[in-house]
Amino acid sequence: MKYVSETRQVQCDQRVLEYELTRKPVKNVNLRIKPDGKINVSANKTVPIKIIDNFIIEKQEFIIRALDKYEERQENEPSRPREYISGESINVLGNSLCLQVLQGDQESVKSDGTFIYLTVKDEENVRHKEVLINKWLKGLQIDIFDQICKEVHQMFKEYNVKYPIIKTRKMKTRWGSCQYKKGIITLNSRLIEVPRTCIEYVVLHEFAHFIHPNHSKKFYDFVASLMPDWKNRKKELEKWV
Repeated sequence: MKYVSETRQVQCDQRVLEYELTRKPVKNVNLRIKPDGKINVSANKTVPIKIIDNFIIEKQEFIIRALDKYEERQENEPSRPREYISGESINVLGNSLCLQVLQGDQESVKSDGTFIYLTVKDEENVRHKEVLINKWLKGLQIDIFDQICKEVHQMFKEYNVKYPIIKTRKMKTRWGSCQYKKGIITLNSRLIEVPRTCIEYVVLHEFAHFIHPNHSKKFYDFVASLMPDWKNRKKELEKWV
């Protein structure tokens, strides 16, 4: 038998939680959180929506702990390690840059927009090369994210939105998050890989939660009023998942 499902969003204390509600002939409201971060709820068709939404709100601490746990586990999953040798590609702002490893006494990382030139004393020390590249990428994140956040914030001054605390960390399931009550926006460090226009969309999306702390029609109408092409930017961003 095919059951009817719908996607719903509930504003909780820390964040908006999105869940898929499936109407089934069950006695209780059942909750299941999948390892990919999807929240599934099943309930009898006689149970009012308000009760189900309140159920999510009541369980929010448990749900958020589980989501954070799954995300942390995914972040720590081993991936194919880079060798940091000439010819490897590294994505920066939507461009695939080719790594060129050079030997020299003055260690540095530079880019001309086509190549990344990594100069090291010891070409065989993979860990040291990784540290240098990550430090360089971190510097780009700080500069680019800070610049974009300040540009976007200009659009929100008339709404009396204070400049938030900007944090970055690697996330598997989200490009960004907003803790509107604490005044914190967290950006996925991987955003440095995607086109600047996509970063602008993510930043504006998170800033918009200070006005509408949900994903309602009003929220998206507000986003569209500030960024009419947001759907195109979001579609481009999805290619980088």
